[in-house]
Amino acid sequence: MASPSNASAVMTVTVYSTGPQCIRCGLTCRRLQEAGIRFTVVDITRQENVSSRELITDELGYTEAPVVVVDDEPEHHWSGFRPDLIDRLAASIGTRS
Repeated sequence: MASPSNASAVMTVTVYSTGPQCIRCGLTCRRLQEAGIRFTVVDITRQENVSSRELITDELGYTEAPVVVVDDEPEHHWSGFRPDLIDRLAASIGTRS
């Protein structure tokens, strides 16, 4: 069984963003940083990320950013600025006391 610090190292968190002008995207990234959660940002407005845009709109059904996907799990994703879910994620991996 992985310890909480190892869990955060192997957990994958991806923030699908509409770019630096997106306030909710920025707030989400800031809250993830403050919670000590490592994440990757994918700007879905960029042409090279068209497959990511199709993933969040066609497969996951979202129409607004940011979309946060944890470990590519179908049941573990959300849209919008959700500090409650970020805090819950941080608590589950032990990055917050």
